[in-house]
Amino acid sequence: MSDPYFSFTVDAEDGAARAATFQTPHGSIDTPVFMPVGTLGTVKALDPDDLTAAGASMVLANTYHLHLRPGDDVVRDLGGLHRFMAWNGPILTDSGGFQVFSLEGLRSVDEDGVEFRSHIDGSRRRFTPESVIQIQRNLGADVIMQFDHVIPGQSTFEEARDASDRSIRWLERCLTEFNAQNSRVRNPQAPGPRPQALFPILQGGIHPQLRKDAARTIARMHDWLGFAIGGLSVGESKPDMYAILDQLHPELPSERPRYLMGVGFPEDLIEGVRRGVDLFDCVAPTRMGRNGTAFSSAGRLNIKRAEYRTDDRPLDESCDCSACRRFSRGYLRHLYISDEILGLRLLSLHNVHFLVSLMRGARDAITAGAFESWASESLQRLASAPESQT
Repeated sequence: MSDPYFSFTVDAEDGAARAATFQTPHGSIDTPVFMPVGTLGTVKALDPDDLTAAGASMVLANTYHLHLRPGDDVVRDLGGLHRFMAWNGPILTDSGGFQVFSLEGLRSVDEDGVEFRSHIDGSRRRFTPESVIQIQRNLGADVIMQFDHVIPGQSTFEEARDASDRSIRWLERCLTEFNAQNSRVRNPQAPGPRPQALFPILQGGIHPQLRKDAARTIARMHDWLGFAIGGLSVGESKPDMYAILDQLHPELPSERPRYLMGVGFPEDLIEGVRRGVDLFDCVAPTRMGRNGTAFSSAGRLNIKRAEYRTDDRPLDESCDCSACRRFSRGYLRHLYISDEILGLRLLSLHNVHFLVSLMRGARDAITAGAFESWASESLQRLASAPESQT
């Protein structure tokens, strides 16, 4: 990678899985890695210090939501996302494409972009490839995404081809705008926004040929600093998702990071790493924590169940997060049943810590040349939870 501000070095490989180092203007990331999601500039219920203590190295924020509230211009004027949310490490922003296309009945698509109504106040807005790049420039993340056309996971071949082709056309416009913006801020020591990396997003639904065609077309278009895989974990079956990742592995440049968007269940992270993915994100750990569900090395645990009322064990005997070191299942159940905010915070903290640690374990296994045995054992444990815990 020739860019002076971003680099990606593969440190070890074990089959398709690889351990690598992704360098950004705000620090380096050891991959594979899970990125906690701070939709509105905060990972819900967690302080940035909590994320650091959990071992998180990179977080994600959402372009659509921050554009609506407080406004990307406000974030810019307050020093950009890093200063705004007091997070000094790398940040990735998504393009808002998934959120906009989720507004069924509140948006209309044309070749220029998407017109939509805010889910907050109903105001009419418009996203174009150019405006989305400008919004992300204002936010100031290290890695930004193109504006893409997102469709449901089980879409037909024709629907998927239309969305993929449009995403590629929009990518060309994103790149033109990005180059115009980025050429003015290539000095990381200069005041104001730092250099950014633009990732394209591969679409194509669950149709292998569309995915391959998109990967080849996009790779020829530009010397990208990384590639994002979108349009998965949006309703398709897990075998379909894994099959697409298998198809894409030989098509994507091995010397660039690969980001699987919106995927964050433990088994999916392991299967993604097994197929050459480096970066993951998902709201699942904090959302599930707020709903009383904890990840564990033996599967999911529903803290609301009466059987945990007098359970003195931690959520996970093998976890060293703050919640597991100090508190029992019985206490966490009490907090949750009593609607105490601390319960939601501790469950969220544990879940984020669990996924970050899981990816650290994957990296260690790759480095040791033992990834396949580690993955098989981990998946077997995750699938062995008794019915009472689900």
